Amino acid sequence: MLLTSEYGVLDGALSLAIPTCYGQKMTTKQTRKSDLHWFSYDLEGNEWFKAQISLMDFSPVKTTDDKKALFLQKLLKGAVRLNSEFLSKWNGFDVKTYLEFPIHWGLGSSSTLIYLVAQWADVNPLLLHFQVSEGSGYDVAVAGTDLPITYQFEDETINYTEIDFDPPYKDHLYFVNLEEKQSSEDGIRHYLKNAKARKTLSKELTAITQAVLKCNSLTKFIDLINKHESLVSEHVGLESIQKTRFADFNGGVKSLGAWGGDFILAASKTGLTSVKSYFSSKGYETVIPYSEMIYNEKAAELAKV
Repeated sequence: MLLTSEYGVLDGALSLAIPTCYGQKMTTKQTRKSDLHWFSYDLEGNEWFKAQISLMDFSPVKTTDDKKALFLQKLLKGAVRLNSEFLSKWNGFDVKTYLEFPIHWGLGSSSTLIYLVAQWADVNPLLLHFQVSEGSGYDVAVAGTDLPITYQFEDETINYTEIDFDPPYKDHLYFVNLEEKQSSEDGIRHYLKNAKARKTLSKELTAITQAVLKCNSLTKFIDLINKHESLVSEHVGLESIQKTRFADFNGGVKSLGAWGGDFILAASKTGLTSVKSYFSSKGYETVIPYSEMIYNEKAAELAKV
């Protein structure tokens, strides 16, 4: 989950990203079949994607979703480019993936898949990411950690550091699902095509990230996310989510990731009951307290129940 510097992270902005306790698991089993058979299951155990992939060129032989199968082809080809021994023995495999969150949440299913395939292929997850995506790679980096990270991708150099980010106002932070999953790649293309003064935005977002890391006050944090929203709105040419939908919210609201979908962050002095009631009145029923979303051992165990 990217808390700061969406869009700007593509141009070198320092960003703050946090792992969630909802992830994705993958199992692989060698078979006597001639192809790779891929099965993906949702949180309830229902199969939501299936493909038979040729080991000759990783093209889909049969699939329930052509677009996803072609992404798999691209991903597996990328892994082989990084490790020529991967899938070189002509052994078939059954591969199964299991989401740990509702499929419409959009909590980085592609980035965790990249990380899992990289582990299977014994390659660097970030190098594999750049084989298949135009994104900054922060989501793949955070998929491999149990701690928040600062992430910076500048001049083709990646620096990320695990940090102890545990804000004293965390009990006043909430994640709200808008049930409008947007393609990260589409968001990136919009930014690259339409953004103004990208380097200026990058520097200003870096300053906000640094301020967030030092912030000990909810009031100050709300001021910072409001400033963050205004900057991105000005440079990207989109109205902020609070202005368009939640202008009467008692607190601050910030988009997370590409604007227009997935989750938002809400910060408010009011309690969980009040926040849930507000968003329910707007038609949004999924409100998750910060401490239940962000990875820690207790939250991770609760997420599996």
